[in-house]
Amino acid sequence: MELIAKIQRWGDRHHPKWLDYFRILLGLILMWKGIQFATNLDAFTALMKDASLGKAATISLLAHVIIVLHILGGLMIAVGTQTRIVCLLNLLILFGAVFFVNLREDIARPYSEIWLSSFVLIGLLCFLIEGDGVISIEYSKQGAAQH
Repeated sequence: MELIAKIQRWGDRHHPKWLDYFRILLGLILMWKGIQFATNLDAFTALMKDASLGKAATISLLAHVIIVLHILGGLMIAVGTQTRIVCLLNLLILFGAVFFVNLREDIARPYSEIWLSSFVLIGLLCFLIEGDGVISIEYSKQGAAQH
C-alpha cells in the first residue's frame, strides 16, 4: 500500500499541465469507443465471440460492462475525477483488447484497431501513475478545501 502512496505523491509533484490535455483526449477516446461499441453491439459481441472470450451469456455481460466502463470511465478521466481507479479498471479491458483480440487479427491491414488500443493502453498506464493533474475536478476540490 505504501508503494501506491509513493507513486501517487510522485505523480502529483511531477505533473506537467500539457499532460492534462492528453488525459482529456484519452477520456474522450474511451467515451467514443464505448458509444461505438454500444451502437454496434452485434458486431462487438461477434468480435468477442471470435476471440473465444466465453459463452453467449458471459460475452453479453462482458460487453455491457466494457461499454459502461468506457463511457462512464472516459467521462471521469476527461473531467479528472477518480482517474487512477478508472484507469486501473480500463487497463484490464485494454490489456485484453490488445493482447487477446487485436493481435489475432492482421495488424498490418488498413484500419487495424491495435494501434488505437495500444495508444489508449499506454495512456491508461501513464495516468495510473500521474493521476488527475491541475485541470481536473479533483484539483478544484483540493483548491477549494484549502481556501
